[in-house]
Amino acid sequence: MNDAAPAPTPAPAPRKRARVRAPELVGRGGWLNTGGKELTLADLRGKCVVVDFWTFCCINCLHVLDELRELEEKHRDTLVIVGVHSPKFVHEAEHQAVVDAVERYEVHHPVLDDPDLATWKQYAVRAWPTLVVIDPEGYVVAQHAGEGHANAIRTLVEELEAEHEAKGTLRRGDGPYVPPEPVATDLRFPGKAVLLESGNFLVSDTTRHQLVELAEDGETVVRRVGGAGEFREPQGLTVLPDGKVVVADTVHHALQLFDPATGAVERIAGTGRQWWQGSPTSGPALETDLSSPWDVAWWRGKVWIAMAGVHQLWTYDPETRTVEVAAGTTNEGLVDGPAAEAWFAQPSGLAATPDRLWIADSETSALRWIDTEGVVHTAVGTGLFDFGHRDGDAGQALFQHPLGVTALPDGSVAVSDTYNHALRRYDPATGEVTTLATDLREPSDAVLVGEDIVVVESARHRLTRLRLPEEAVRVEAVAHRTRREATEIAPGRLRLDVIFQAPAGQKLDERYGPSTRLLVSSTPPELLVGGEGTGTDLFRELELNPEVTEGVLHVSAMAASCDDDPANEYPACHVHQQDWGVPVKVTDGGAARLPLILAGMDA
Repeated sequence: MNDAAPAPTPAPAPRKRARVRAPELVGRGGWLNTGGKELTLADLRGKCVVVDFWTFCCINCLHVLDELRELEEKHRDTLVIVGVHSPKFVHEAEHQAVVDAVERYEVHHPVLDDPDLATWKQYAVRAWPTLVVIDPEGYVVAQHAGEGHANAIRTLVEELEAEHEAKGTLRRGDGPYVPPEPVATDLRFPGKAVLLESGNFLVSDTTRHQLVELAEDGETVVRRVGGAGEFREPQGLTVLPDGKVVVADTVHHALQLFDPATGAVERIAGTGRQWWQGSPTSGPALETDLSSPWDVAWWRGKVWIAMAGVHQLWTYDPETRTVEVAAGTTNEGLVDGPAAEAWFAQPSGLAATPDRLWIADSETSALRWIDTEGVVHTAVGTGLFDFGHRDGDAGQALFQHPLGVTALPDGSVAVSDTYNHALRRYDPATGEVTTLATDLREPSDAVLVGEDIVVVESARHRLTRLRLPEEAVRVEAVAHRTRREATEIAPGRLRLDVIFQAPAGQKLDERYGPSTRLLVSSTPPELLVGGEGTGTDLFRELELNPEVTEGVLHVSAMAASCDDDPANEYPACHVHQQDWGVPVKVTDGGAARLPLILAGMDA
C-alpha cells in the first residue's frame, strides 16, 4: 500500500506566441456598464480579455453579441468581454445612441464609446465585427474578423486559463461589469407595428421580447404576448388575409404565427439555428435555417422576408409550408438586376403594393424595390459608404440607415429614415424625395391610419401620430461619407492577401474540393481593370485603373475547417466568412499590399 499522494498532472505546454503588447483602450465617449469607472488594461490584468469591435447598425456585430453570451457566462470569473463601439454612421457617433444600443441589445459587459475610432486605428482593425483576444499578462494572442468564431475563442480561452493558472498569472473573481438601472416604460425600443382588424395596434416590443397590443389611441396597453422564451428581439409584423399575424422572430432566426383571436403563437419557419454558407436555401419551412429575419410583408400570395442576416429576400409559402431564396446572392452591397444576381445590404423594411415590393436596404441607406418580373431596382441610394439627409431629385437624395418603409395611398412611400430621426417621402411619379417630419427619435416603422401616419419612435419607446402634410417640410441638405479613413494604396498592381489560419484543433476541410473562396469587386467598377471576380485562392493580384484615384474594394472571403481529431468519425465543421468594404485612395507612396485577417491569426 502506497500512502504517497499521486503526482499532479502537469499543465499543458503553452503554445508559443509572439509577445505583442495590447494598445490601451481609449475613446472620447467614455465607458458604459462600469458604474462610471474609467477602465484601463491594467485594471483587467490577470483576466482573459476579448475585445469586440462593433457598431450597432451591423447585423454581423449583433450576431457576435449573441455568440459571445454563452462564453461570457461560462467563464465569468476569468474572462472579461469589452465592447469597443466603433461607428460607421454619423448617428452612431452620438453618445446617447450608443447608450440606447447597449440597452436595446442587452449588452452585459463594459463598452467603450470610441466615436473617433481611436482604438480601432491602434489595433489596425478593418472590418465590423473584429474580435481581439488579450491574455492575462496584457498581450494580444489572436484576432478574428467576422462572425462564427465563438468555438475557436472558447478553445483559446480554456488554453489561456490553464496556462496562466499554472504560471500564477490568472486572477479569478468578478469582472468590472455594473448593470444600469432599469427604466419603466410601456414599450422598450419597439421595432415594428401593424394595424389589426379590431383597429388596435400590434407592436413588436423588441427589447422585452414580446408583442404588445395597444388600443386605438396607440397608448393604452390591451395585452402583452410572449417573452424571452417565446420571442427573442421580434421585429417585423404582417397581417395575413385571415387576420393572423406573421412575426419576424429575429434572434430566434424564425417566423412565428400569432392569432389575435386566441392569443396562440406557433413557429411556422426556421429551426432556431442561424443559416450559414452551405446550408439549404429552400425546403420545408420548419427544417430550413434562417438568419435574422428583420421584416415581413404579404405580397403576391406569399410572405416575403427581409433576411437581414444574409443580405437577401426569402419567401414563405403558407400553402406548401416551404421557404426559399427569392433575391440576393449573400454578398453585401448595392447591385440591381435580376433577383438571383442582385446584392442587398441588410434589408430591414418591406412594404407591398400591387406591382412593387418596396425595400428599406439599411446598410446602403437605400430605398429599393422588386417588380413582379423579379427584377431589383434602386430608387434612392448609391452604396455602402454614402449617406446623409438631402431632399430633391432621387439621383442625389440621401438617407441614413432607414429601417422602415410604408406605402401611401397616392402610390408614394414614406421612409422611416432611422438615423436621420426623420420621416421622408419618395414619389415615383416625380422622382422627388421630401421630408415629412423631423425631430423623431430613431423611427423604425410607420403605419397608415386614415389621414394620419403613426410612427414607431423606437428610441422614445412610443408610437407617435402625425397628420400627413400637404406640403413636405424642407430641411437643409447634409451629405456624409463613412467615418473610416481611406487606406492609401499605390497605383498599378496591388497584392490582396486574406490571412486565414485554422483555429487550434482544426484543419482546412478539403474533402469535397477547395475549402476557400474569394470574391473581389469594386465601386466604381472602373477602379479595377484586373483581378475582380471569384476564385478559390485567398490571395489575388489586382490591377488598378490609373485614371481612378479613389473608391471602395469589396472583398468577400470564406474558409471551411473541421475538427482535427482522427478518432472522431463525425468531426464538427465550421464556416468562417467575412465581407469587407475597404475605402481606398490611390496615391504615390501608398501600400502595394492589402492584408485582411479572416480568422485564426495568433499574434
